[in-house]
Amino acid sequence: MRTVDAAGLRIGDEYPTRIMGVLNVSKESPYDPSVYDDPGEAAAYVDDELIGEGADIVDVGLESANKRLDVLSAEQELERLDTAVETIESVSGDAIFSIETRYASVAAAALDRGFDMVNDICGFADPEMPEICREYDVAVGKMASPPDIERPGAVGDVDWADARSPEWAQQADYVDKVYAALDQNGMTEKTILDPAFGGWSEAKTIDNDHETFRRLPEFRAYGRPLLVSINRKNFLRTLADRSTEEALPVSLAATSMAVERGAHVVRTHDVAETKDAARIGDAFTERASTTASGATATELNAPTTGELRRRIDGIGADGDADSLAGRVLQVDGLSEAARRELAEAAEQVGVTVVAGPDGLLLGGSGAALSALADGLSTPELDGVVDVCRTGR
Repeated sequence: MRTVDAAGLRIGDEYPTRIMGVLNVSKESPYDPSVYDDPGEAAAYVDDELIGEGADIVDVGLESANKRLDVLSAEQELERLDTAVETIESVSGDAIFSIETRYASVAAAALDRGFDMVNDICGFADPEMPEICREYDVAVGKMASPPDIERPGAVGDVDWADARSPEWAQQADYVDKVYAALDQNGMTEKTILDPAFGGWSEAKTIDNDHETFRRLPEFRAYGRPLLVSINRKNFLRTLADRSTEEALPVSLAATSMAVERGAHVVRTHDVAETKDAARIGDAFTERASTTASGATATELNAPTTGELRRRIDGIGADGDADSLAGRVLQVDGLSEAARRELAEAAEQVGVTVVAGPDGLLLGGSGAALSALADGLSTPELDGVVDVCRTGR
């Protein structure tokens, strides 16, 4: 799993779940408690109710995500940027400031004026966005979305027969399309992936979000940190028949589950409570990962068959996910000599190896992996040895 450095804040498996508090400087935003258009009031809110309650990141939105409203132009977003900049300049607390935008020009202006990272809700539909983020060397959230600046999150509206193939589109379900949307338009070295929970398009259903949440571990196969925005969302509220105002308990239950399923950043309006829920998720989630001599070994946390299939595809292998029983490790960055040694030792102790040009997956019982560790001697494989011996 890649670790992303967001202006000094480390995001990844080896670090606590990061909490992203929300500030909107848009009067159209649907959730009133986070909406401010006065910089002084906004700064007080950020200090007291976001940073003061434990937010690591403050995500500042310039316009509403309501799909029924007209999309602001880049020029209109830039007109609102002054309020956002005055706000962060007045904040006394310490946090990473993220600008939520779909436009590379707005991202660049915000970064020039003190913001630390970008949250792109259109998934790099602006082709200059990834280059801007590389140029400024900043972390960027990339939400699953069509390559269309006007339709954030409308994954189901993509012409997948054209984007992929008619055969792929015919057999793909909604989660397959979300997964593929994240891959469109590439990624930067510091990209954090967001599977786009919520009512981003008229065609999207609550069941779509239920299935995405259930299969959240599959998105870990990209090997990049995950951001989830599930706070008080419809797909949770309807399960308990709660209004937005009553939906905090269901959001907190889902937060702990999301962390266990692979989330690294949780975006929320309820910072203190969400931070507590994330702590519970962190406390009961074990992810072992070690890097040695440029090679990384990571133990997968209760991987589903779907996640294993994604990972097999990701390393360019042609293997059977069902063959990877017991504990499963992914190993990346090995030399050819180390790969051969590992494969030979694994065969001798009954550990299954699925190998591709971009990595290997190992599967076996705790005893078999312990025996594998005993049979490895190359320093390049020290990371594999450490993770094999960190048995649960």
